[in-house]
Amino acid sequence: MTQNIETQALIVGAGPVGLALAIDLAQRGIGVLVAETRHRGEAPSVKCNHVSARTMEIFRRLGVSKALRETGLPADHANDVSYRTSFTGEELSRIHIPSRATRYTDKSGPDGWWPTPEPPHRINQIYLEPVLFAHAEATPGVTILSRTRIDEFTQDAQGVRARGIDLDTGEEIHVRCQYLVGCDGGRSAVRKAIGAKLSGTDVVGRVQSTYFRAPDLLARTGHAPAWATFSLNPRRSGNVYAIDGRETFLLHNYLRSDELAFDSVDRDWAIRTILGVGDDFSYEIISKEDWVGRRLVADRFRDRRVFICGDASHLWVPMAGYGMNAGIADAMNLSWQLAARLNGWAGEGVLAAYEAERQPITEQVSSFAMNHAIALQKEREGVPAGIEAPGPAGEQARRAAGQALYDLNVKQYCCAGLNFGYYYDASPLIAYDEEQAPAYSMDGFTPSTVPGCRTPHFWLDDGRSLYDAMGPEYTLLRFDPQVDAGALLEAAARRGMPLAVLDVQARAVPDAYRHALLLSRPDQHVAWRGDRVPGDALALVDRLTGNLDNVNNVDNLGTPA
Repeated sequence: MTQNIETQALIVGAGPVGLALAIDLAQRGIGVLVAETRHRGEAPSVKCNHVSARTMEIFRRLGVSKALRETGLPADHANDVSYRTSFTGEELSRIHIPSRATRYTDKSGPDGWWPTPEPPHRINQIYLEPVLFAHAEATPGVTILSRTRIDEFTQDAQGVRARGIDLDTGEEIHVRCQYLVGCDGGRSAVRKAIGAKLSGTDVVGRVQSTYFRAPDLLARTGHAPAWATFSLNPRRSGNVYAIDGRETFLLHNYLRSDELAFDSVDRDWAIRTILGVGDDFSYEIISKEDWVGRRLVADRFRDRRVFICGDASHLWVPMAGYGMNAGIADAMNLSWQLAARLNGWAGEGVLAAYEAERQPITEQVSSFAMNHAIALQKEREGVPAGIEAPGPAGEQARRAAGQALYDLNVKQYCCAGLNFGYYYDASPLIAYDEEQAPAYSMDGFTPSTVPGCRTPHFWLDDGRSLYDAMGPEYTLLRFDPQVDAGALLEAAARRGMPLAVLDVQARAVPDAYRHALLLSRPDQHVAWRGDRVPGDALALVDRLTGNLDNVNNVDNLGTPA
């Protein structure tokens, strides 16, 4: 038998990236079919322990942030990062990150100042993904086909035809859709089918990962609990993540640069050395995986009606959840553009922005991650010989190592720049002006309203987050109610572009807002700003909606009427 399905968008892969894409598309009125090879409810592998603030902002908009906040480690479990000579050894330093019970109120840590309604959340993917799946499954317009593999597809000017199979029944499945998006991971069949090639650094590091259960491990340490515990000693260094906060842990044993084979290091010896326990300690291995950290980015993210997102388009060292969080940023960038095209208010040119905007960002973020991984490798391979020695010399070595580890790693775990600093500087959908966006680092950024930057967050006088008050599509922020926005509203109506106006009432507006008007995109990036509506408002709308053939005078977009 053969099953025939018609849908507007087909997403291959129901991991966090595919699910977030499906939810957002459906909330924008698009019919979505998601094909996933795993069984319904089948847990993913134990990976990605961190949801960034930017991703939590997205989940807030999708209506799932509260449910995610209530999941993961126990509410009072510290989210700190602890550096020790071993898991049960002496503590060298600690990065304070609040528990989820105090996440909104505790401002004392290095990320407590962040300008966001949604701070980061430490949660493993085995807890995160089921929440997203349930939310997607309950979203009108989303259909998820579990145990379904998409084997091939063809495309033409009218759409995409895909052929798959039900892995349980053997039934063939034929899907007719307008667009197909591959969110099918690092071994992406969709990426291979469109001829995209990965390039970059093939080996950044090798890691033995072990997911294990040890009910009495926490009782062996006299330190306060931590979300992540980094072990540093001359024999073996590694990282241990608390998964359930009680008895399950994920341990990464980082192989040294001269350890080229995974079996060159005895797994049990490495685990015990990183934990600082003897042969009397018992633990149960739940699963294990050996993997290679890479820095690879696809040479293209699109072939006509077919796109790739997340690990399908970029692979790099799994650090602080950067891969998943960047993948969700990919999905949110692509989602509003696809929906705008399918809903009929954007031209074909809107789809060119996805690759133009996201490919440079993934190159930048992957370089940050790789460079940080290399710096950490040097720290692990250069452990002071006396770090475990008693007496003043040992104390001095531990203090120096602890400070160095703190200074290096607070940038990774409290990475404000990667959350809020990146910008799109070569987009066909943005009306740029003469000002350049400020540079950013892994941990540092300057809030900016330069077109292409993230629309800076602030709280309104009525207590709402700016992002909660903004519309789901384009929003014109008006800081001076006397400024006439009629021409822009008329131009948007003429082209069918959804545009809400928010007359801002807030005493604490960031200094970055220097113009009377600011136009924010559906993904909360600045599209245009000015003190008056441009002389050719229709040309501005045509640029924003990808109708570039209609733009009469691009240079006039910033000129007042």
